[in-house]
Amino acid sequence: MHELSKIYAIANQKGGVGKTTTCVNTAVCLAEAGATVLLVDSDPQCNATHGLGIHDFADTSSVYDVFANGASINAAIVTTQVEQLYLVPSTPDLAGAEVELPGRERREFVLADALAMVRGDFDYVFIDCPPSLSLLTLNALVAADKLIIPVQCEYYALEGLGQLLQTVELVRQGLNPRLQIAGLLMTMFDSRTKLSTQVVDEVRSHFPELTYRTVIPRNIRLSEAPSFGKPISRYDPTCAGSDAYFDLATEVVERE
Repeated sequence: MHELSKIYAIANQKGGVGKTTTCVNTAVCLAEAGATVLLVDSDPQCNATHGLGIHDFADTSSVYDVFANGASINAAIVTTQVEQLYLVPSTPDLAGAEVELPGRERREFVLADALAMVRGDFDYVFIDCPPSLSLLTLNALVAADKLIIPVQCEYYALEGLGQLLQTVELVRQGLNPRLQIAGLLMTMFDSRTKLSTQVVDEVRSHFPELTYRTVIPRNIRLSEAPSFGKPISRYDPTCAGSDAYFDLATEVVERE
């Protein structure tokens, strides 16, 4: 029996900032280090599910059934290629849950209530959120203890961050006083450009305590891995991207 698992949401309403890559690879690193980890794919694009090589789970429920039909989350958990890493897969049907959820009672608490049943079974739970401040993302923030925000090293990095932080504050006040920001993670860092360095410096100067030391580089192998259905540690364990996620997982544990 584990202590109650630590639940992390990975969210940013901007798309393409490395949310799923961060969610999958951090979860994998922790599982490979011996933790028992559950990854919940709460994005109708199903990138985390496919990134772990899972396309066929006809025998089990999915996260859609949990949201739309009140299915037990236990019925939706599948094993993955990584020992100790389990997944609640997503399907494109989940987009429909967005439409159905507003009519539900306790609509912001569906995921929190579902995860309450399995919190003793895992060391960590990671929730991959869709790129929007939708009811699905809200459910993740209400269920989570901590939030990791990936921030792309690009010109508009800080834009939208204010809105997300405001949402976090509202969630904390009204729905989930436990929620804390675990950290801001700088992603897609390109050491050849001055801009990348400037963006990291700017984010660090605004949020010195919150920004992770680890910076995730722009890395071809990292972007190729999901199309092979593998986490980076299985696709190319020696590349810079793999090293960076190992460092991040170490930092996540240290910060607890």
